[in-house]
Amino acid sequence: MNCIIVDDEAAARAIVAQLCSNVPDLEVIEEFPSAIEAIKFLNEQPVDVVFLDIHMPGFTGIDFIKTLKEAPGIVLTTSDKEFAIEAYEYESIVDYLVKPISPERFDKCIQKVRNSINKAQVSDQHREKSGLGEDLYINIDRRLIKLKFDEILFIEAKGDYIDIKTDKENYRVHTTLKKIKEKLPTEQFLQIHRSFIINFTKIIDIEDNSVLIEKNVIPISRSNRPELMRRLNLL
Repeated sequence: MNCIIVDDEAAARAIVAQLCSNVPDLEVIEEFPSAIEAIKFLNEQPVDVVFLDIHMPGFTGIDFIKTLKEAPGIVLTTSDKEFAIEAYEYESIVDYLVKPISPERFDKCIQKVRNSINKAQVSDQHREKSGLGEDLYINIDRRLIKLKFDEILFIEAKGDYIDIKTDKENYRVHTTLKKIKEKLPTEQFLQIHRSFIINFTKIIDIEDNSVLIEKNVIPISRSNRPELMRRLNLL
């Protein structure tokens, strides 16, 4: 893996670089004091992950994310603890590190980065082999609406209907969870409860018997928990 570090404070860049040096398969290929300089670099040189400070003068970390057409994995670094939930509204964000960053917390972050890269690679390989597209059509009031798989957060069974929750809309479709499950790529979606299928890549946090996707707390059933744990590739 390779990465760049974007932070207006030299000391902060040095700390992240030191943490990165302790990871054998992670190489820091460049450091930038401003987001604009980093954008110019990324237009010519793709990277696996960007360690990005949020609060920078003139052009913030969030401005940086919004500007990129195809963002790599982003790890936000900041002293602002209150920004965590809002930060995860952006799909490219893999993790959120609060300064000062401990080595233990950094190690967990690197595992999330690895998992994110592995999921993307597996998903691409699966689509190539199976011929699966990147979207499906749903029937809403006699209209066919196209949904991209990456837009779906989770799906909930509601009697004879299902609710498909995306980052912008909630669609109610007359079908079953079983039927739509057959249409979804298995590397990206996982049933974690008799009433819920989740987009595995959208998980923010897991605690006890529930997962957090955006601001939605979704239960994990006892029977589905082992498969979820297996997918996490825990250390």
